[in-house]
Amino acid sequence: MKKRLFTGLQPSGQLHLGNYFGALKPFADTYQEYESFLMVADYHSLTSLKNPTELRANVVEVVRAYLALGVEPSKAVIFKQSDVQEHTELAWIFETLVTVPFLMQAHAYKDKVAKGIEPTAGLFNYPMLMAADILLYDTDVVPVGGDQRQHVEYAREAANKFNLSFGQTFTEPTEKILENVAIVPGVDGQKMSKSYKNTIPLFGFKEEITAAVMSIVTDSSGERPENVYAIHKLFKSETELASLYENNRGNYKVLKEALAEDIEAFVAPKRNKRESISVEDVKRVLAEGREKAHTIAASKMADVRQKIGVSL
Repeated sequence: MKKRLFTGLQPSGQLHLGNYFGALKPFADTYQEYESFLMVADYHSLTSLKNPTELRANVVEVVRAYLALGVEPSKAVIFKQSDVQEHTELAWIFETLVTVPFLMQAHAYKDKVAKGIEPTAGLFNYPMLMAADILLYDTDVVPVGGDQRQHVEYAREAANKFNLSFGQTFTEPTEKILENVAIVPGVDGQKMSKSYKNTIPLFGFKEEITAAVMSIVTDSSGERPENVYAIHKLFKSETELASLYENNRGNYKVLKEALAEDIEAFVAPKRNKRESISVEDVKRVLAEGREKAHTIAASKMADVRQKIGVSL
């Protein structure tokens, strides 16, 4: 039997190149090797997004993006987190097992607070909802970037604490570190993130892409703009880029324009495929995924309720 893989993506803003190289592409490239679950993490997104109209639109865009990249709904369970209420129920149970000092060690929480994001209770407890997401489905493998390893470590700890307290129940997942996935820099040189408002849109029109690229912060002391080059390497090999950067030393405008053209050439066919996918198509995919995911989650939670003593 295939191992079970679980991944999720927040619909908290416009999809960008960091999402593509960090989550969308790795999943599309490997999901058929596993029994794959793809969750649209809409409850997680509430830690940063408080606009219901925008959230609904973003959910649709996440699903359209995966479908545009060739993910087949018949070969993966694609569902929305809020459609399976067992996620939040299990998160609460895990929260009664872990300590505040344990949650205070979360790198993601500390980093976001340091960046000025409001330290809400939801942001603080985020790791336990993520643990519930993963553990509900007896997940074997969670694909993550090297900087996200701790999320899976938290899920293992939650599983271990529950298993010790109430008996063997949850599979302890293993992280699949995406070694070849670069951390995509944003236009300010930091990791590209919606939270930092430094993104280049994945499905943006040419004018949007160009505007974002032209705003990339450059180091005027060097002959090669490193932030521009780091993004450019995602679309062309260093061999292909060598002469371009050698012949345009210090000419940042030309190099940015070249990057914008290469991104547009890459994005255009994917953007066209995305436009062909309707909202009704998305709703149908999510409805089918909800039934599959809920069947598994409900069975797991029936076992959990019995073990903790709330089922009579």
